[in-house]
Amino acid sequence: MQFYDMYELNFPPYQIPIKNKENNMLVFDSIRKKWLKLIPEEWVRINCVQYLINEKKVPKSLISIEKEIKLYDLKKRFDIVVYNKNGEVQILIECKAPNIKIQQSVFNQIAKYNLVLKSKFLMVTNGINHYYFKMNFKNQNIQFLNDLPNYEL
Repeated sequence: MQFYDMYELNFPPYQIPIKNKENNMLVFDSIRKKWLKLIPEEWVRINCVQYLINEKKVPKSLISIEKEIKLYDLKKRFDIVVYNKNGEVQILIECKAPNIKIQQSVFNQIAKYNLVLKSKFLMVTNGINHYYFKMNFKNQNIQFLNDLPNYEL
């Protein structure tokens, strides 16, 4: 049984390069342009990026993965950010491994990151369950969505 068969995700199937090197499964990250150790959370992150590129038509050049942000005095790393053409954060995504249940702590985590990033749209996923939100900063509330909107330049 292959790794990706064990973790069948709720994304369309994508042709993602995988290789075995010295008994380590590696997956190619087309954004960071490097081979990474294939762990469950990375599998979700790579598939989510393909979803953004193929289904939501996000240009690769506007996607950032695992960059550091400063939250209060702590250094944290977001999973995925999509920028608009002006360089503003448009979508913030938090990825978890498929065996991790999406619970309140995950929503709290992305909400804290968004205090810094101020993204208009949020997505939380474990590859199986996806949750989408639109932020309304003026009214200080969120709207649940069925999906992310298609990217518009």
